[in-house]
Amino acid sequence: MKKFALLAITVLSLISFSAFSMNRDSTEQRSPFTVAIDSLQQQLKQAANDSVKTTIYTQMAAKYLNYDTISNSKTKLYYQEQALNYTLLALHGYSRYNDTAGLRLSFNNLSRVYRSQKKYSQAKWFILQSNTIARAQNDIPNIISSLTELAGIKMEIKDYSLAMGDLNEALKLSAVNHYPKAESAVQQSYALLYSRMKDFTKEAIALKRHNTIDDSIRRAELAQLTAKLNAQDSVQTKKKLSSISYRHTSKTNSSKRITSI
Repeated sequence: MKKFALLAITVLSLISFSAFSMNRDSTEQRSPFTVAIDSLQQQLKQAANDSVKTTIYTQMAAKYLNYDTISNSKTKLYYQEQALNYTLLALHGYSRYNDTAGLRLSFNNLSRVYRSQKKYSQAKWFILQSNTIARAQNDIPNIISSLTELAGIKMEIKDYSLAMGDLNEALKLSAVNHYPKAESAVQQSYALLYSRMKDFTKEAIALKRHNTIDDSIRRAELAQLTAKLNAQDSVQTKKKLSSISYRHTSKTNSSKRITSI
């Protein structure tokens, strides 16, 4: 009997240890993505109001919007569907509170996913909603970015003349308002459009303009950084000279006191 009892205890111990090991391994193998999603779901359960829930929905959608990093087609589709699901939930919340920034972000994300799925009618409709909000607020950067995205969708359905019109407006806005980064992006889109149209001469010209603008941006940023560092060096030099001058003055005054004594 003692032998059977000892054997039973040993078996139970092994089972318990095995279960513990499996649980531990399962925990250790959880990806950062899974951990982040689980954390957001817990926050969602504890959310006190709809405004907080809307923010969490947006954060969850953002995690699933990284579907471009997924190679497995089924998993990628699952990510896209989850991104759509949580973005639509967020959209309802932003609509309730008339949060135009949140609405525009949601429209952009929905358009992006539908474009990835080649559902171009939906993609075009949502980016047009984003563009409408940007125009109502005279938000030039977002008008430009939505026009560029809209042109990209039209290129994919071979509406080349309409895509050209969107890029022409985007280029004019970026040039007039002095947005070189936006202008560079528009030139890159022109290059893609001309490539699809088999106009390789104009494609090369657009790419050259894109590269020239980028070089100009880098030079300007480098000049700003150099000026900032020079200004910091100048301040440090002045502080050092001031400190040296103070110590020299202090020693001189101290010497005078000793002499007078």
